[in-house]
Amino acid sequence: MSLSIRNQIPGTVTAVTAGEVMATVKVRLDGGQDLTAAITRESVTELGLVEGTVVRALVKSTEVSLATAAVEGVSIRNQLPGTVAGITTGAAMASVKVSVTGGELTAAITTEAVDDLGLAAGSPVVALIKSTEVSLATG
Repeated sequence: MSLSIRNQIPGTVTAVTAGEVMATVKVRLDGGQDLTAAITRESVTELGLVEGTVVRALVKSTEVSLATAAVEGVSIRNQLPGTVAGITTGAAMASVKVSVTGGELTAAITTEAVDDLGLAAGSPVVALIKSTEVSLATG
């Protein structure tokens, strides 16, 4: 199956915490970072997710925000440090490639945000991803 989701990061499940309807799944990415996905309990069962399951974390580029440093006092669980590898800008939107340990992420943000943050190739950034915006795939 081919997907339009640019961000497909390999990792391994390290923990599953199931609730009534939703579950949190902790994933250790191949680069060593930890990522949390909040998915339905039904999905956990259907995918057979248990500790040790190899997965791909999927995140649409429009769901990746960027900051110039780690952010405290927010509910966003996933903060991955990286470096801007390249920027493609348009009149309204920009595509920012971010190198993180073990791979690359793409963030679709406004051109205004690129300017406001002073982003350029080589800039240190932190990719922010809400756990509810992370999907998991097996196989």
